[in-house]
Amino acid sequence: MTESSFHTVFGSLDGYRKGEIEITSGDARHYVFSNVFEVASRSAPYEKVVVGKNLEYVIEALHTEGQSTWFACAHDEFVILMDGEVRIDFIKLDTPPKSGVGSVDAGSHPAGRAMGHVVLRRGHQALLPAGCAYRFSAQTTGVALVQTMFGELSVQKWADICVH
Repeated sequence: MTESSFHTVFGSLDGYRKGEIEITSGDARHYVFSNVFEVASRSAPYEKVVVGKNLEYVIEALHTEGQSTWFACAHDEFVILMDGEVRIDFIKLDTPPKSGVGSVDAGSHPAGRAMGHVVLRRGHQALLPAGCAYRFSAQTTGVALVQTMFGELSVQKWADICVH
């Protein structure tokens, strides 16, 4: 009997290895592959770069550094921090977005009641609730993934980020 051992290596902005995929069926031209750390390292802070898509749903990679603008959404969104540390402040909006999909710019001083904040570190997750404005603040660079719907702030760079 042979024993195998596996060593899990977590990527970061400071150290990631571009992976590869093994096609088990189909044509390689029907698949794409990218690395969220590489995408974030080439993106402007808080640019919402789409790295995964399923119908109208997307996963956006964000380069977290400094302070973002305020974002809002008519539906719940979800964030997971892949690297670094980020604080997210929340405001319950007086006039929340009623329709639309994806994140929208909530302005520089959204009207509403402060709801508090959360601090995320690597692997932590948070809900970005519908009807609230949220703003990211990071002292050091990091990477966050946001699950949302494709919207006006979603940026597609497939030709630049994917290995075919």
